[in-house]
Amino acid sequence: MELVLTLAARLDALLWGVWTLLFIAGVSVYLTLRTRFFQLRGLRLILRSTLGSLLAGEGDSPGEGEGARRGRMTPFQATSTALASTVGMGSIAGIATALSVGGPGAIFWMWLLALLGTITKTAEITLAVHYREIDEEGRIRGGPMYYIRRGLGWPFLALLFSLGIVVNALSSASLLQAHTVGRSFLASYGLNPYLVAGAMTTVAAVVAIGGVRRIGRVSESLVPLMSLVYVAGGLVLFLANWRSVPQVFGSILHHAFAPAPAVGGFAGAAVLQAIQTGMARGMFSNEAGLGTAPMAHATAETAHPFQQGMWGAFEVFLVTFVICTITSFAILSTGVLSGGESGIELVIQAFASVLPRAVAGNLISFCILTFCLTTQIGFYVYFETASVDAFGKAATRWLRWLYFVPPVLFAGVAEVDRVWVFANIAVGVCALPNLVAVLALSGVFLTLMSDYLSGEARYTTRAVDASGNPLPGPWGGRREKGE
Repeated sequence: MELVLTLAARLDALLWGVWTLLFIAGVSVYLTLRTRFFQLRGLRLILRSTLGSLLAGEGDSPGEGEGARRGRMTPFQATSTALASTVGMGSIAGIATALSVGGPGAIFWMWLLALLGTITKTAEITLAVHYREIDEEGRIRGGPMYYIRRGLGWPFLALLFSLGIVVNALSSASLLQAHTVGRSFLASYGLNPYLVAGAMTTVAAVVAIGGVRRIGRVSESLVPLMSLVYVAGGLVLFLANWRSVPQVFGSILHHAFAPAPAVGGFAGAAVLQAIQTGMARGMFSNEAGLGTAPMAHATAETAHPFQQGMWGAFEVFLVTFVICTITSFAILSTGVLSGGESGIELVIQAFASVLPRAVAGNLISFCILTFCLTTQIGFYVYFETASVDAFGKAATRWLRWLYFVPPVLFAGVAEVDRVWVFANIAVGVCALPNLVAVLALSGVFLTLMSDYLSGEARYTTRAVDASGNPLPGPWGGRREKGE
């Protein structure tokens, strides 16, 4: 294990070098400029089309009955499933680890990448809905592997992405979600991590094996509840430490461009370390550019690809600027970073400095359990989609059980920071092929965006799903005869 962790750390450093960071940022900047900062100027439309549709009771309208029976989701179920795989350990334990490794400055770079990455996630979801496929049973499958293969004709890159998702699912989603819960319950209640991981994985298996319909229903029930509970707890901590707001934000801005000195148990962090950690954890927490969320959104019964794409922008806002910021403020405003703890233990200490220890432990344990459980469940959609694409539908009959093995085997590994290196590697392996495809297909995305905003509606999902061969070629704008 020591050798594996050492080799993984070297691969992580190579994969997340300066050129990778520049490429990730470059794709987001390019899309931001080509869309004329749509994530800012179109914010009102984004909120009206997402949160506004829920408040108006429109989130469940498209095809709920027949669509669900065929393995499809409503737009809100698809978003909840994507959020279920996003609002997980990356939003709590992941941010704590980012602070303990990269210092306060890591949060600034996480925010910046999220602001730029909002349009990247909108683009990849739009492309996933546009290039999705419907099998003979009426089941929808889509994601980067589909728009890489159908839009670009690059089967090798599609296969590479699918294999990366399989590794990502087994390490980041399956293993680390249960691992985080196990460490949390060990710290709060002294429970054996193997028992906790085993029980959690059993529940996840019962839901996940039940199919897309069951996953969607569980996600739309749990995700809003768990998010509200964590936000409420964060609001209590904010009210208790509101005087620290200028100091916290000053520290984040200062150490984004200056090294963070060692204090107590905190070893300090260089600027490059803050940039690398903030961007890696930022992408892991909101999944903008990672290519995972499009696989859930592709199953949505939505009227237009870009309409579903705007849910991606909403996800980035909720995860990074609300959930992750709450975790960051909790740790930095209470001064627990200097104690030398990391991961979920650091978050528990932060809340325990304001709330009674028992209340803090129960609050964080509930949030981390629901966050990680829904992530483990939601990510199964990605694992199955990638497995079918890489190995065929027949292979998944036995391969799907592999998804539930890692959490039970590695639940007792105590070195949280060293285990997280696998998550960084998995994110990079998936993100790079996906971002290459998004960049190459940016013309298609811009065509779809213009089609929706102008009201022309030539590429509605009804027309695209029926055509079977939409917008071929990397630059978009062309239609097949008869479309």
